[in-house]
Amino acid sequence: MNSAVIDFRCPVADEDSTPAPERVLAGSPRARVQNHYTDAGGRFYAGSWSGTPGKWRVVYTEHEFCHLLEGRVVLTSDDGCRWEFRPGDTWVIPAGFSGTWQTVEPASKLYAIF
Repeated sequence: MNSAVIDFRCPVADEDSTPAPERVLAGSPRARVQNHYTDAGGRFYAGSWSGTPGKWRVVYTEHEFCHLLEGRVVLTSDDGCRWEFRPGDTWVIPAGFSGTWQTVEPASKLYAIF
């Protein structure tokens, strides 16, 4: 069992990603993920994410804790509830959330996913 503290200041490999084309509603969103931690069972992840403007459909099968470092994002649920987040804002997206994620301004966040 590894009991070392995970220090986000230590570099990790970047992973580039884009939403599946059929989910994209506006723009050409691109993201870069630096996953700093994955537990042995593959159920818990933590790291940093940055993304470019765009809007896409999301369906969450996991719980995600987010802390926005820069930029602006808007989440809108399928039932029309809307949340706008700016630097310093913190939120949780529960498993089962379905709607849209819009990166309005280039953004970066810290995340923890279970």
